[in-house]
Amino acid sequence: MVCGWTSLQAAKVDTVWVNSPKMGRNIRTVIVSPDHIEGNGAAVIYLLHGHGGEEKTWIEMKPELKTYADRENLIFVCPNGESSWYWDSPLNPTSQFETFVSRELVSFVDRSYRTQLRREKRAIAGLSMGGHGAMWLSFRHKDVFGAAGSMSGGLDIRPFPDNWNMKDQIGAEDSIRHNWDDYTVINQIGKIKNGDLQLIIDCGYDDFFFGVNNAFNQKLLEKGIMHDFIVRPGGHTEEYWSNSIDYQILFFLKYFKSHDKHEAAD
Repeated sequence: MVCGWTSLQAAKVDTVWVNSPKMGRNIRTVIVSPDHIEGNGAAVIYLLHGHGGEEKTWIEMKPELKTYADRENLIFVCPNGESSWYWDSPLNPTSQFETFVSRELVSFVDRSYRTQLRREKRAIAGLSMGGHGAMWLSFRHKDVFGAAGSMSGGLDIRPFPDNWNMKDQIGAEDSIRHNWDDYTVINQIGKIKNGDLQLIIDCGYDDFFFGVNNAFNQKLLEKGIMHDFIVRPGGHTEEYWSNSIDYQILFFLKYFKSHDKHEAAD
């Protein structure tokens, strides 16, 4: 299972191969876990990279994930999502990353680590392509994830029909138009109602995705779905995401801890 691990500070950073029966192959994944998991188990945050990234993107950009893991009793799971946009591609049977992340990977993590086995202790977030992926997966699998976050997310793919290998996964926009409507996450908002998920969305003023993030925010508001929406200076950069993830982790921690209180009250 474990190909190698490095212990920096006290948290463990494991690089593992996770089998995907649906794709018929193994996917490399980095998992950051506390040296000692406390209580009933750790809460889990799944972190998705952007286009051109890989499983090491998050830990290399934000080595402080190790500190968060130990201090807050958290596990971070960072799969290699390739250029998939985290869809189950209707064209490519070896690119089925919706099923992989939401089912196969979650099952692997829950079998292999001492986690809390409920949606209220799972969150998913990502940057750029991964922001789209986090919204896509949480909206379509709210039985699995209780909270989700997008950082500089490509939350409507339709203005960008020739970018980022999307046509390899869902076909060319001018020939299979309905796929571009069906596979953009802004059109999945109808799958949730207010309170189904705790959502945090942020984007920099200078980001080329700023317009689609504003539109996403407005559509959530039109549907009566309450969420955090943050805009601040910055572009589509590692500096922005390294800052943004701190806010999103805090958001998820407050969500997780609110359910500790609910359990105590019960």
